[in-house]
Amino acid sequence: MPAIKEYQTVTDISGPLMMVEMVDKAKYGHIVDIELGDGSIRHGQILQVENDKVLFQVFEGTRGIDVNKSTVRFLAKPLELNVSPDILGRVFSGLGEPKDDGPAIIPEKRLDINSKPINPFARNYPNEFIQTGISTIDGLNPLVRGQKLPIFSGAGLPHDQITAQIARQATILGEGGDFAVVFAAMGITFEAAQFFIDDLHETGAIERAVMFINLANDPAIERIATPRFALTAAEYLAFDLDMHVLVILNDMTNYCEALREISAARKEVPGRRGYPGYLYTDLATIYERAGRIKGKKGSITMVPVLTMPEDDKTHPVPDLTGYITEGQIILSRPLHRKAVSPPVDVLPSLSRLKDKGIGEGKTREDHADLYNQLYAAYARGKECQELATIMGEAALSDEDKKYMTFANKFENRYISQDYYENRTVQQTLDLSWELLSMFENVELKRIDVKLIEKYMTSFRKAKT
Repeated sequence: MPAIKEYQTVTDISGPLMMVEMVDKAKYGHIVDIELGDGSIRHGQILQVENDKVLFQVFEGTRGIDVNKSTVRFLAKPLELNVSPDILGRVFSGLGEPKDDGPAIIPEKRLDINSKPINPFARNYPNEFIQTGISTIDGLNPLVRGQKLPIFSGAGLPHDQITAQIARQATILGEGGDFAVVFAAMGITFEAAQFFIDDLHETGAIERAVMFINLANDPAIERIATPRFALTAAEYLAFDLDMHVLVILNDMTNYCEALREISAARKEVPGRRGYPGYLYTDLATIYERAGRIKGKKGSITMVPVLTMPEDDKTHPVPDLTGYITEGQIILSRPLHRKAVSPPVDVLPSLSRLKDKGIGEGKTREDHADLYNQLYAAYARGKECQELATIMGEAALSDEDKKYMTFANKFENRYISQDYYENRTVQQTLDLSWELLSMFENVELKRIDVKLIEKYMTSFRKAKT
């Protein structure tokens, strides 16, 4: 093990950053211990090395540090996470320390949290359906094993309830492998953190979950490391223990705000809206750690959650996230005001890999035709709703009124469901046929005639 070197040459403190001079052979990403004059220890990570000058961030903050009485120890190793099968069912801090009053993890391995993104050549294509129990996802924007499907939300919208529901209910159909959930919370309130912990405990889902919690009053510096600790745990479960892992990152906007804070403290030239110019690259190092690897049974599927400031989809965080990931689930404030929950805005939402995870042998043969028909009918119904708002319902034709009625029923019965209602994909598809039964068969132009005869005819017979 490399020798630990000590220095008492701290020359500058700026926000959460400290500068030490006359340092020999320091390396980017390695960790340091800072011993204060009163004997207490703080921890940091090296951000920049220039000749004999080293800049590092202090996780606990620099308040109260006296540069003349501080000793910096360079530990010559990166941030690591202790992993073993015992991490399942546990709650950790944003830096991987147990915070559930349980024992310390006896490590089977110590893994560097700064793992590299998966090599594109080594990737397997995502093609297996994950059932979340939420109709707007399973029926219209299916999640596929190995995919990255973010949730775009806004302040005050119920993204916490949706992510908790996904964490409780997500499963892979017809797959014998073990399923696990890794949940990383960044910059959330104590109440929100307790909600997630209590919800997973009460439903028993904690037994297959690993949680990393960084609270709003925890140092912003810690927020930078939290998703990397979570993904390191996910990689161990997926590629060492052959588990299928769902990673939920909530809230990536808080992560990006912390990144902007550190960038400003380092006096870097700002990019869009003050975010660092390398924001895209930094996000990619997180998102691209999800996927499937050739020759490995396990997989990592990722659902990042981000709140859009002022509900602006062109904000740098959702904008860049959309470039890296494979679609988005967008929450709607107007639907939330109408008490539709979860308020998923169906029309702009998209899963770019949905065609790969559905169909005969995966979900059902009618799945693709059904979501195409639902999209078309709902889009027409929304147009009719807008016309009725402007011109009055009396100005609509009978056909327009039918589509408007469909849109209302679709929102109240298909989109809206209880947060503890776990619908199978078959129930979701059957509900689709039920809603479309208000149209004559000739109006269902996006569904194969054979499928209409097979499913709609039998449904109408059963109804009568």
